[in-house]
Amino acid sequence: MEAKTRLILLKLLHTAIWSFYVVIIVYTVFAAIIGRLDFYFLTAVCLVVLEGIILLINGWQCPLTRIAEKYSDEVSLGFDLYIPKWLAKHNKTIFTTLFSAGIIIATYRILT
Repeated sequence: MEAKTRLILLKLLHTAIWSFYVVIIVYTVFAAIIGRLDFYFLTAVCLVVLEGIILLINGWQCPLTRIAEKYSDEVSLGFDLYIPKWLAKHNKTIFTTLFSAGIIIATYRILT
């Protein structure tokens, strides 16, 4: 398989995984707002924390990015995902803020 084809497949996989995490982060905020702090909420929180641990271990970079670098001459911001560059630039800030808001809301609901 050619490097270009491998990169396309890797970008598709990486974008799918990224999208999954976007959905579960948004779900944590939604679940916290409506007070649905159940098994699904806890599972979503655990998955996001696991993702954070993986990123921390890898120097705040997704392991798939390092693999994609092997198949591309271009390693600019967001080269390994099918998302806009501005979103790639602010990705961690946006979704960490959202997730934190969900946790704060959930904590408030639990304590009151």
